[in-house]
Formats: sequence, C-alpha cells, structure tokens
Amino acid sequence: METPGSQSSLHRANLERVVRAVRLAGSLTQAEIARTTGLSAATVSNIVRELKDGGTVEVTPTSAGGRRARSVSLSGDAGIVIGVDFGHTHLRVAIGNLAHQVLAEESEPLDVDASSAQGFDRAEQLVTRLIEATGVDRSKIAGVGLGVPGPIDVESGTLGSTAILPGWTGTKPAEELRDRLGVPVHVDNDANLGALGEMVWGSGRGVRDLAYIKVASGVGAGLVISGKIYRGPGGTAGEIGHITLDESGPVCRCGNRGCLETFAAARYVLPLLQSSHGTDLTMEGVVRLARDGDPGCRRVIADVGRHIGSGVANLCNLLNPSRVVLGGDLAEAGELVLGPIRESVGRYAIPSAARQLSVLPGALGGRAEVLGALALALSEMGDSTLLDGTAPGVLQAVTPAFT
Repeated sequence: METPGSQSSLHRANLERVVRAVRLAGSLTQAEIARTTGLSAATVSNIVRELKDGGTVEVTPTSAGGRRARSVSLSGDAGIVIGVDFGHTHLRVAIGNLAHQVLAEESEPLDVDASSAQGFDRAEQLVTRLIEATGVDRSKIAGVGLGVPGPIDVESGTLGSTAILPGWTGTKPAEELRDRLGVPVHVDNDANLGALGEMVWGSGRGVRDLAYIKVASGVGAGLVISGKIYRGPGGTAGEIGHITLDESGPVCRCGNRGCLETFAAARYVLPLLQSSHGTDLTMEGVVRLARDGDPGCRRVIADVGRHIGSGVANLCNLLNPSRVVLGGDLAEAGELVLGPIRESVGRYAIPSAARQLSVLPGALGGRAEVLGALALALSEMGDSTLLDGTAPGVLQAVTPAFT
C-alpha cells in the first residue's frame, strides 16, 4: 500500500500526470510534457523511458523548432474509444485509439421522427459493424463519447427539451447506450462536442479560450474557458441562439421574440428564399449558390452573418475569447459569412476584445461533433487503467462527468 506523501505515491502521481498530458494532447514532445506537467526535463525523461518499457507509450523521432526531438504518444493498442453523434438528420460513429488516430468512421441518415429506442438500436448496430470491420478487441474499449442536439441536465444526465429530436426529451442517453454496449458512456450536447473536436483536431488547436458557434436547425455555442468546456451549473451554458436581438421580432420556439435563432437558423432563413428558389432549398444549397454568385443567397448569408456577429460581440464583451470557430453548413460560405460576422463584432464589441479576437471557419466540417465525442471519451477515462493494465472494457458504476 502506498502512503500519501511517500516517494512511491509521488512517483505514481507523476506517472499519471505524464500519461494524462499525453492522452489529452494525442502526442507531445518531452519538452512539451515538461511544460504541461511542470515536471523537470530529467524526471520526464525517466518517466517516459519507464512507460515505454512497459508498453504504455510509443516514442518516435521528430523535430521541434528545427531541433531533433522525441514525440511521445500512447501505444496504439493500449485501448480504443468510440464516438457517437446524433444530429437532425444523421447518425455518425467513429472509432479511434488512444493515440488520437481515427481507425474507422461512418455516417448514415437518421429519421428525426424515430423514437430514441430506434435511434440507439441503430447506433448499437453501427458501432458493432465498425468494430467488426476494424477487427478491434471489444475488451479494449475504454469508453464512448455521445453527442445529442439538446441540453443535458448536469445532475441526472437527462436530455432536456429539444426541437430537433422531440421524441427524445426526458430520456437518459448515456444510460440508454451504456445498457446496449456494456461500457462507460459520457454524453454532452453537440455544440460542446464541436468545440472539443475543433480544439483537439481543428481550428481551435493551441487556444485555451474559444467559442464554437454551430448554425444548423438551431444556433448553439460550445464555450471553452481555460482549456475546459464550460457547461454552467445546469448544463445550458452556450445557448447563444436565444440572445434577444429584436423584442418585436419573430416568436422563437423558446417562447421569446426576436432571438438570434429566428434570424440565423435554417428553419427561419430558408423561407426567405422559397418564393424565388423553391421549397426544396437547403442551407447547404444556399451556401453553394452563394459561392456561385447568386445575389439573393449572398444577401441572406450576409444578413445571417451580421446577426451572428451581434451575438458573438456579446460573447466578446462577457467572456473575451481569443477565437471564435464557426461550424455547421454555414461555415462553408467562407468570407461571405465571416466578413459580416467580423463587421458586427467590430461595431458592437469592446474594441480591445474585438482586436484580440480571430474568427475562423471550422476545419472539421460535419465531423467536428463525432471527433469531439472521441475527445470526450479520451478526457473522461482514468489514467490508472493504463498504468495498472486493467482491461478498459470492464464496466463499473459510471456517472457522466460534466465538470
């Protein structure tokens, strides 16, 4: 038994610090591990050697700043994680290893009117198919990250009211999928997972304070503060779509008038173009036409950008993020929408906050949420499992973490 404060317990704590730093980043040089953990270069070198000898990490030659270095990542066969993303019209699943490598990924259409039971049955089938296709050992599943398009109650894990999957309100998604797969499942809303995905793999890399704005059937934001997702005590932080822009504006699904969502979400924007472009128009189609020079679609996208920029300006004044990443179909419009967003931010945000802000399109497109689900599973697994050699698939009592 290790005594708190003893040399052995200190060594164990240092091992876990190094493993955690590598697990969250995917790969780090030894110098980066030292900066991240606060450990000395000599201590890191000794720990990395010990972890490599034990098969926990892999070390490969690389370069940093023009100098030779060694990149440290978790062993590719140390375990796997699974990401599951439910959207308005799709189900996407990805399998990755602990070295942040995506091994398999697949998406299929999802009927929004399907029951939650049908949705989770489909997810179980797709997960099983990908596991069989990749040949991975089920006993190596360390956890599952699950994304849903609605607010998750922090205390109970219950899905709150959602207009995107209305038949799912009141369900407990993590429990539903855990019962089917027999492994720990951690759940979060799609905007938060989009933020995680972009922070780990995309346009948010290297930034500790950012907002990921997702514009689709609704408008939401995933907020990253000091490198961590901020959810608020009730799990509803980031509902930027319900910032009031016009007290006399259209009635929103939340019951208020003139919310940002009523000026930016697809369900409100597309009718503006139906008389001239037909009723089959999608937001993806609007973006494509705008890029091809269609004046009506360009005007609508510019207007949407200015409205989103007003909401982003409020975020700047309150939280002062250094970066805003725009996701969803609208991000494909590039400068047609980003320019108007920056224009509104420059007009309405505090000048010092606006100067420090960069507004970028998401780099991951429709994959942001499922990759964020992988990142969530990676962030929630315990480091003692890797150090003790415990089979990651052994299910224990799990309460989804929302800190």
